[in-house]
Amino acid sequence: MNPLRHPLLLSVLALLLSACGNDDGRTTPGRDRHPKPVDLMITDYGRPDPSVLAAEQELHRDNGDEPQTLDPHLAEGFPAAHILRDLFEGLTAEAPNGRIIPGAAIRWNISRDGKTYTFYLRRDALWSNGDPVTAEDFVYGLRRSANPATASAYAQVLLPIANAAEVLAGDLPPEELGVTALDEFTLQINMRDPTPYFLAVLNHSSTYPVHRASEEEFGPAFSRPGNLVSNGAYVLDGWAIRSRIDLVKNENYWDAENVIIEKVHYYPFEDQSTALKRFRRGRLHWTSEVPVNQFMWLMRHYPEELVISPWLGAYFFGFNLEREPFIENPELRLALALTLDRDLLTEKVTQFGELPSYNLVPPGITDYVSPLPEWAEWTQQERNAEAQRLYAEAGYSEDNPLTIEIRYTNGKNNKKMALAAASLWKQVLGVQATLLNEEYKVFLQNRERRILTQVFQAGWISDYADAYSFLNLFRSGHGSNFYGYSNDMYDSLLDEIAAERIPSRRRRLMFEAERLLLEDMPFIPVYSYVTKRMVNPRLKGWESNVMDHHYSKHMFFLKAASEAYQLRRAAEKLQKEQQEDNDAAATGAGAGEQTPLSEGENIPPAEQTETSGDPDQAASALPEGEAEPQPDDESAGSSGL
Repeated sequence: MNPLRHPLLLSVLALLLSACGNDDGRTTPGRDRHPKPVDLMITDYGRPDPSVLAAEQELHRDNGDEPQTLDPHLAEGFPAAHILRDLFEGLTAEAPNGRIIPGAAIRWNISRDGKTYTFYLRRDALWSNGDPVTAEDFVYGLRRSANPATASAYAQVLLPIANAAEVLAGDLPPEELGVTALDEFTLQINMRDPTPYFLAVLNHSSTYPVHRASEEEFGPAFSRPGNLVSNGAYVLDGWAIRSRIDLVKNENYWDAENVIIEKVHYYPFEDQSTALKRFRRGRLHWTSEVPVNQFMWLMRHYPEELVISPWLGAYFFGFNLEREPFIENPELRLALALTLDRDLLTEKVTQFGELPSYNLVPPGITDYVSPLPEWAEWTQQERNAEAQRLYAEAGYSEDNPLTIEIRYTNGKNNKKMALAAASLWKQVLGVQATLLNEEYKVFLQNRERRILTQVFQAGWISDYADAYSFLNLFRSGHGSNFYGYSNDMYDSLLDEIAAERIPSRRRRLMFEAERLLLEDMPFIPVYSYVTKRMVNPRLKGWESNVMDHHYSKHMFFLKAASEAYQLRRAAEKLQKEQQEDNDAAATGAGAGEQTPLSEGENIPPAEQTETSGDPDQAASALPEGEAEPQPDDESAGSSGL
């Protein structure tokens, strides 16, 4: 669809793009200084050489939103997940590139039938209070997560474990879950069926251990600062609501000697422009997003700081199948799905390189390709014509328009997507849509209580790199099935997928399940995610990965090149003075002369040019023609780093 032929949509898009302008009125913000790092040197042990590390190792991260809780079995959403990965460690962990590696378990065995996992825990692993991390801690944590009384948001990831389905349903007590402590440091997990992706599941927060004594002493408050005992690389040090969450290095962590970042601060910036301002002034090292209206400018002027990567996630709109008008009405749902011009939305609204999506599972899953509905190959004009036919068949017209509510969370991009969708439905079909905005926490609470509008913002970031993670969302009774979707045939296919060990058969079953889901259309696919963030160029140790999991324990700061230059100059000056003293002493004693180090020796000419003025300023000069940005008023707590 050409937006120029749709004046209403064109005006909405213009409003969206202008509404996100810079707070200080500048159309192109000035270039701020981010000192260049020294070259990274690695020791024989694969760690950064101490000589290149910055003196201060304190990380400031934008977290997007405020987490509801830091109870690993109750938390949901990636604002909580980012922090929990720093605080806790599962049986397995992830390397910076996303590869599964040993975590709290140093090794494991899997039986030939794939139904028994035996994990051998690290004997030097300790809780942050000094208690040993034992197999019983994992038994307690897994049982707690599976217990219906806990109401764990993601307990369904435990379904491959023997008896998990019955425990989750309340038909068996948690003690019947297929997990056993064979001894203090050996854990056995029995499976209902072979599960190829299970090792990745064991890195999910729903499988984290919980310090039983603390949980029993403090009850629901066990996850608060001062109470939380964790087994990860960091300890919860403070939580100022709507301000920041502070973590400090866990000195009892088994690999503490290789954790370089000493402190981590997470900030709940709902407004991306505010986060970007903080980043440009050096008050943040890592952002969760970037403002869409500054994306192209950032590509030109911050090429080293702007990082764009594929992300194993899908953005879509959900239908509430428990409310009219979408109950038993897949044709009407399809009409709204057809009307969304995904090329227009990704090119003009999101503008970050997202891929238009016509199915559920995004690209990036090894050896799996999703089915495409027939209409994915149509032109947008053909889709609109079919949508209008289906809309009329459902009994709606200009005189009797469909009236719906769209619920979405805070954030300019979410608002823009909701506005654009409402505009397209109005333009093509005549739908009357009311938009309801909610704070992230409130949105999650209402979603849990099934207080849902007819259409709502939805999406999924995969828990593990397997298509089943997405398909399982729509299983009947799944904790994240907020759509009210239920199909016995679909559930049966999911059961077969979970039990199938032959990869080719399993892929075929997943393909069939996704095809069936696209026919029923309980959701509207829109696009697959990419991550786009600003990262301080001195922050190293992390790698882009499709899961977008980035642990603070892997990261470290390099010295600024200018800092290293000044240190080298000071060392050379000291060496020269010592040499002169030695020469004087040798001359007095009648010893042979030695040639002192000549000034400037071993200093590259390019670096010698920085000796006049501030080296940081010389190394980070503003682009020609751009003015230095003026400081804006900042809220309390924004002290420079």
